[in-house]
Amino acid sequence: MEENKEIALTQMRKSVEKLGCSTEYGDPTLMRFLIARTMDPEKAAKMFVQWQKWRAAMVPNGFISESEIPDELMPRKLFLQGLSKDGFAVLLVKACKHFPSKDQLQFKKFVVHLLDKTIASSFRGREIGNEKLIGILDLQQITYKNIDARGLITGFQFIQVRLFSSSL
Repeated sequence: MEENKEIALTQMRKSVEKLGCSTEYGDPTLMRFLIARTMDPEKAAKMFVQWQKWRAAMVPNGFISESEIPDELMPRKLFLQGLSKDGFAVLLVKACKHFPSKDQLQFKKFVVHLLDKTIASSFRGREIGNEKLIGILDLQQITYKNIDARGLITGFQFIQVRLFSSSL
C-alpha cells in the first residue's frame, strides 16, 4: 500500500510539472489532493494546479491583511480558543453576531484569512500538511437575520479547498 502511495505521488509531481507548476509542497499536502481524486495522479495534479492558481489570485501577497476585511472583523463573531488536547486549533463561531455580507469578495477573503490564521495557530511542532481544526458553532440567540445560506456554502467550499493545502 505504501509503495502505491509513493508511485502515485511521483506520478502526480510529474503531472504537475508538465502543467507548468511547482510541487514545492510536502507529501501530506499532495496526498490530500490524491485522496480527493481517488488516487488518480492526473486528476489530482489538475486539481492541485487549479488550487495554486486560485490561491495566487485570491491571496497575491501570501496572506489576507486585516485591513482588507474590516466589515467582517468588526462584529467579533469568531474566536480562536487555543488548541484541543490533541493539538488541533479550536474555533468558536457566534452565529448571532453574523449577518449576510454585502461584499461577497470581502467575505471570501475573510474566510481565507480565518482559515489561514486558525490552521497556522496549530502548526507548532506539527508537520505542515496535516492540519485539522475543531469548529464550534454557537447558535444561542440566533435569529432569521443571522441566516446566511450563501455564506455557509462559501465557507464549506473554502474549507474543502483550504484543508487540501497550506501555503504558510
